[in-house]
Amino acid sequence: MGMNEELKASLEEKLSSLRRTQEQRYIQTHKTSQELFERARKVLPGGVSYSLRYFRPFPFYVKEAKGSRIWDVDENEYVDFWMVHGAAVLGHNHEVVINALLDTLRNQGGHFGWTNKWEILWGEAVTKWFGMDMVRPTNSGTEANMYATRLARAYTGRDKIGKFIGGWHGSYDGLHKGVREEGKKESLGLIRSLQDEVVLLKYNDKDYTISRVLKGDLAAVIVEPVMGSAGAIPGDRDFLHSLQEACRKTGTLFILDEVITGFRFFGGGKTHYDLDPDILVTGKAVGGQYFPGAGAVLGKKEVMSLFDQIAHPNPEERAFHGGTYTGNLITTSAGYALINYLMANKWIYQKLEEMGAYMR
Repeated sequence: MGMNEELKASLEEKLSSLRRTQEQRYIQTHKTSQELFERARKVLPGGVSYSLRYFRPFPFYVKEAKGSRIWDVDENEYVDFWMVHGAAVLGHNHEVVINALLDTLRNQGGHFGWTNKWEILWGEAVTKWFGMDMVRPTNSGTEANMYATRLARAYTGRDKIGKFIGGWHGSYDGLHKGVREEGKKESLGLIRSLQDEVVLLKYNDKDYTISRVLKGDLAAVIVEPVMGSAGAIPGDRDFLHSLQEACRKTGTLFILDEVITGFRFFGGGKTHYDLDPDILVTGKAVGGQYFPGAGAVLGKKEVMSLFDQIAHPNPEERAFHGGTYTGNLITTSAGYALINYLMANKWIYQKLEEMGAYMR
């Protein structure tokens, strides 16, 4: 064995020993979490509500959160860099959002299943934030992407959707392809015919992507202004604008997925990159950071009109959109409070940028 091989073997052994020591320390300080995980495995596949939340030897169980901190059931304290999958721009349990929600719940209710004023106030705030014409609420970011691609197909009469390798747009069969890498199956049970309509593109590769879009057979191209799942990769400004222009030339709708970026920039990635999408989708924070049932499809009036049951009374001449909990008071009132607070406190984004630069 040469010197390099000996050094490598020695380092690997030291790392392995360090991991074992850390794991033992973790187990010793997380006894209650370990007990809860064993209970969870009996009723939840893999012991968790989302496979992403599992890590070895078992996840800790959070009991309380405030600001930048979380506490688990064993009284361990953490600085939380995960922040509700990145949705909690203002940190945990911000009083502006929580107070707005509590006021609505106490005095009005949680959800009616009927139209209400909050969906209008929310709609006005969301369209102003993103600088888009119209909006419809959805129950998640995944659902927003599902409706956005349906709307694009309805508007263009085409079937194929372009998406980028590494891009994550939720678990909808029609977009759950090429998330890890090209050619890898993302899950069992995906509908093959829908997968066949997804055309994989290469992020920030201008020549490859533009040449494919210019074939003119895509209903839409969906893109994140900053790619998230693949590793927080910023979109190149020239690439994004060239992609938008190629879509315009071919009648392909340009869909901007802002489920992650929508509230991490003031006005979203659309504003940061000075883009003009035909459709924009968002989720998470649009419903007030903390609450389920939050998402939105925004778009230009001529595109969004295909959701309009008054303009298109014949169901065969419009794109369906709906959902029992769309426009519920919890997410609309909380989202309205959050957006108005952010609009009035733009300094927050300067602070976020300063902290991000320091961390980088």
